Amino acid sequence: MLKKIIPTIVSLGLLAGCNSNVENTVSVEPKATKVTKAHLYYNGDIIPMNTHQPSTVEAVVEQGGKIVYVGNLEKAKDQFTDIEQVDLKGKTLLPGFIDPHSHFGMVSNTMGQVDLNSPPVGNISNIEQMLAALVAYKKNNNIADGEWLYGWGYDESQLTDKRHPTKMELDKALPNNPVYIQHASGHMGVANSLALEKMQVSAETKNPEGGMIARLPNSSEPSGLVQETAMYPFVGHMLQVLNSKQAEFFDQTQDFYAEKGITTAQDGMTDREAIRFFQSQADQGRLKIDLVSLAGFSELESNLKDSDFKFKDYKNGFKVQGTKIIADGSPQGKTAYFTQPYLTQVEGCDKDCTGLPSLSQDTLNDLFKLAYQADNQLFIHANGDASIDMILKAHEYAAEALQQPLDKDRRTVVIHSQFVRPDQLQTFKKYHIEPSFFTNHAYFWGDVHIENLGKKRAEFLSPIVSADKLGLKYTNHSDATVTPTDPIFTLWTAVNRVSRSGKVIGSEQKASPYQALKSITSHAAYQLFEEDSKGTLEVGKVADFVVLEKNPLTVKPMQIRDIKVVTTIKNGKPIYQAKSMNEGQRQ
Repeated sequence: MLKKIIPTIVSLGLLAGCNSNVENTVSVEPKATKVTKAHLYYNGDIIPMNTHQPSTVEAVVEQGGKIVYVGNLEKAKDQFTDIEQVDLKGKTLLPGFIDPHSHFGMVSNTMGQVDLNSPPVGNISNIEQMLAALVAYKKNNNIADGEWLYGWGYDESQLTDKRHPTKMELDKALPNNPVYIQHASGHMGVANSLALEKMQVSAETKNPEGGMIARLPNSSEPSGLVQETAMYPFVGHMLQVLNSKQAEFFDQTQDFYAEKGITTAQDGMTDREAIRFFQSQADQGRLKIDLVSLAGFSELESNLKDSDFKFKDYKNGFKVQGTKIIADGSPQGKTAYFTQPYLTQVEGCDKDCTGLPSLSQDTLNDLFKLAYQADNQLFIHANGDASIDMILKAHEYAAEALQQPLDKDRRTVVIHSQFVRPDQLQTFKKYHIEPSFFTNHAYFWGDVHIENLGKKRAEFLSPIVSADKLGLKYTNHSDATVTPTDPIFTLWTAVNRVSRSGKVIGSEQKASPYQALKSITSHAAYQLFEEDSKGTLEVGKVADFVVLEKNPLTVKPMQIRDIKVVTTIKNGKPIYQAKSMNEGQRQ
């Protein structure tokens, strides 16, 4: 049905009246049988995340990888005899962070690429430094002539040059290697002449549907820049080249996520080959965290026909939750699809430049109908309001065609939802659609969005406060590798919405720390249909915890980003321990 597409990638104090030492908020099981040693966590800010307003409990008990008690400390000590006490020493314990959306496989693949990020993520400030980094990587890693060389994370808006590099500049630095460098947005990249030749892109090559091959001035000759679907062959080939190193980087990538307090990670768009690889690692017992994958939409039909292909069920810590669709591009790359045009010049467009839909309305309709008929959960990448309009139309079309209720509990997730309009948020609520926001954009590209889109649109970016008022179970993600895998930083951007230049991008949408925490704990579990097993500290749920150096609810808002993860615990067992700190004193 579909052509093959290769996927890419205010301090809030705790109110005394909300302290859940009040007995009617405590969940207690009968006295546990002595099977495995229990662990009692106490003497810290223990935030269960299961109440509408912030609350704390005195103690949590884990046994056999599950939470068996939440509540009063003395009662916990009386109820459990064979117990190991863990003194938190004033630190903060929360449910383990659930990654609402990142690209685990792409994070792993960056370990075999040149880091071209600008500060504060990397060190590249201009094209000259970029080229020097590529040349140094080739030398330091003994990459022979003829071998592919890849870079990631460059962002022309953060370079002093304020432009993309050209194929000629890449040719001059590395004349004997095919080179492809991926933009920070994940929606475009630049190839040199050898890479263009190998991917059969020339002056005669037409722009693919939903994509653009940039040309040199007054010429049909490619400049090296390829956007959206035009970049897919380059990214697909990159994944093939780097796949051989997946196993080598697998443990390292898990450790990287665990270090950030994440106990459930996501691979935000995964082809069948990568799904098989992840499952093989899980079956070998190599998963330290849970890993959730989203299958690619170009393989939806074949996945649904394959009786051996299972959705929504964990097997050894890995599952394929649903299907990922890409509906438009990136706002900073000016390929996100809007109803109103960009205010600055868009490369390859002369006037009324509103960006690009990645799929036609008919194709989107067909995908929704196919998925809804099979009860397959959809996760759709959409940044601009025009692409969100298309998603709502596809939802309505599929529900009507299948004679299903518009508000059926499908938990369709619109990933990013960055420039969703207020009326669209209301429709999300009406149709049981949930947004997964991306407040890191306020920091990394907030200034750029004001320039490109105007103040009104930019300030409604990722509107957590408005979504919370409507009762939506929003999440907030990193989209790594687009921005760093770091839930604490994501909390900071949601609460402060400060740009690189220090501007506040939409003060009315500043989330409270508690709202921000819900987006990576209880709400994140809900979007994955895991609210019965994860996301809050309640009896019967898995003992996934993160211990933080300080309490995000009580420190000054601008200090949230400085909070360190002390310990990450998965199924009751520590999987990360900060070298300079202990999570508590075991007695």
